[in-house]
Amino acid sequence: MSELIVLLRKGRLTLPNDVAAWVAKTMQDLELTEAPFTVEVALAISSINFPHGDPADHFLAATAKVFDLTLVTADQNLIAATGIKVLANR
Repeated sequence: MSELIVLLRKGRLTLPNDVAAWVAKTMQDLELTEAPFTVEVALAISSINFPHGDPADHFLAATAKVFDLTLVTADQNLIAATGIKVLANR
């Protein structure tokens, strides 16, 4: 969710005026479930070799690792991270 907000603020993404309603509807339509930021996720950050210092990417990668998810991304820095499953979206 934080990545969505960052993209909106940077003008790299546009959504209808009511972002909260759009997010709620999209999550329901796609049957998405949130992965919580837990202590285990925070601790997992140190177990992943990151090629850069972007904390948002660290949270995403650690969450994927803890919940055994595959991170789908076009971000070359995340693709290069070791210790997580990544599907390059290029």
